[in-house]
Amino acid sequence: MAGKLKHLLEWLKPVMAMVMIEIAIAGVNILYKLATNDGMNVKIMVAYRMLFAAVSMVPLALIVEWNSRPKLTRRIFFLGFLLSIFGGSLSQNLYCESLVLTSATFVSAMTNLIPAMTFFMAIILRMESLSIETNVGKAKVVGTTLSIAGAMIFTFYKGTEIKLWSTSLSLLHHDHHHRDIAVSEQSSKNQALGGFLGVASAMSMAVWMILQTKLSMEYPPYSTTALMSVCASIQSVLYAICTERHWSAWKLGWDVRLLTVVYAGVVASGLVVALMAWVSRRRGALFIASFHPLLLIIVALAGFFMLDEKLHLGSLLGAVFIVLGLYSVVWGKSKEMKNAVVED
Repeated sequence: MAGKLKHLLEWLKPVMAMVMIEIAIAGVNILYKLATNDGMNVKIMVAYRMLFAAVSMVPLALIVEWNSRPKLTRRIFFLGFLLSIFGGSLSQNLYCESLVLTSATFVSAMTNLIPAMTFFMAIILRMESLSIETNVGKAKVVGTTLSIAGAMIFTFYKGTEIKLWSTSLSLLHHDHHHRDIAVSEQSSKNQALGGFLGVASAMSMAVWMILQTKLSMEYPPYSTTALMSVCASIQSVLYAICTERHWSAWKLGWDVRLLTVVYAGVVASGLVVALMAWVSRRRGALFIASFHPLLLIIVALAGFFMLDEKLHLGSLLGAVFIVLGLYSVVWGKSKEMKNAVVED
């Protein structure tokens, strides 16, 4: 009995870790929305996030991987620099701009495109074969098609509003009359642009995942994250300085702006990355990907109750398509990995 209980607890550890990770990432989305609603510049927010991530990850990498870290070669530094662009400065700026134009629920849905986008990019780079004649190949193609179709529905089709129950709780501060006029005039334009930026962010993260796979073979995870954070912080700060010359915009007080950048940097880009590395070693990348829809559910509920976000039929249909596409790609990849193990 004790042995079975111990085995159950060991099995539950990665599951509980992934639930905590998705809740933590959902918190970032909510705080991002609150900080931008408070008037914080998106580019400055990303720059501060990367700075806090570097400050938290560099000491961790030095302590944990002091004896296991190989020499930092030019090739490793170059790959780390590319990782910092596609997984840090570029993807986060695109992600946050999409969040401002759409909603926390929308950008969370777009993250479920990453596995399909990764497969699509791997096909283009000839890192994977299409194998359309096999069930595995068909599952990946169908999954990618469903994910893209879901993103299109989510972006361009609104549909009727789904009214669950009314709630007066909203952490956002706005003038409802002004907001209604703005939404009626700019909603379609913002949704389309925000959708494009959200898909572009997912594509950037897909490139990051491919590059990370290459670098993970040569450099340990915490040192990789620290290198990426340092490079991304430099890139993000320079970009923010070039676009925002008013130094008053950089000022942080004891408010939601400071909470957002510290939480996003230390927790999301620091502790969450470390915890994901632990889960990846225990269960693999596909296990992590299978929990992405949980983020969408958490953010959708939090957005409805805390951010006064509306749920529409198009959002629901798009989310269903994206999630089905995600699991189709994950299933195809898992079968492919099992077949590879059997052949070896």
